[in-house]
Amino acid sequence: MASILFVCLGNICRSPLAEGALRAESARLKLDLIVDSAGTGNWHAGEPPDERAQRTALKHGVDISALRARQVTRADFRRFSHIIALDHENLANLRKLAPPDATAELSLLLDHVPGREGQAVTDPWFGEEAGFEITWAEVSAAARTLAEALRRDR
Repeated sequence: MASILFVCLGNICRSPLAEGALRAESARLKLDLIVDSAGTGNWHAGEPPDERAQRTALKHGVDISALRARQVTRADFRRFSHIIALDHENLANLRKLAPPDATAELSLLLDHVPGREGQAVTDPWFGEEAGFEITWAEVSAAARTLAEALRRDR
């Protein structure tokens, strides 16, 4: 079974949105996936997603309010088949954190969207609520193409 871990910096806006989007898409396609999210930093550990992220996801029919931030661990590199970073900085940090026996495949989230390869997901943290809509659109597009690819690979 495929297992996906989405990683951003604090795990309270982009990566929980990506987790929620992929959970919704996998339910729609009846895919059996393990989906989680984490941050490379630990300062928000135990906190729910940002309220703006929660409102945005809920507006699109996805409830992420029960999610809680956590920091990525070395064990995650063996526990998950795919660890997907939301931006270049977090991808670089993941590569540094990866233990020698890591089995997870690392990538950027938008590498899974044709025409968006190599791009970072918009970080809405310091902006207005509208920025969360842009982020939702990006993670939702990636969730659709990623879920389709995983369904074909079964």
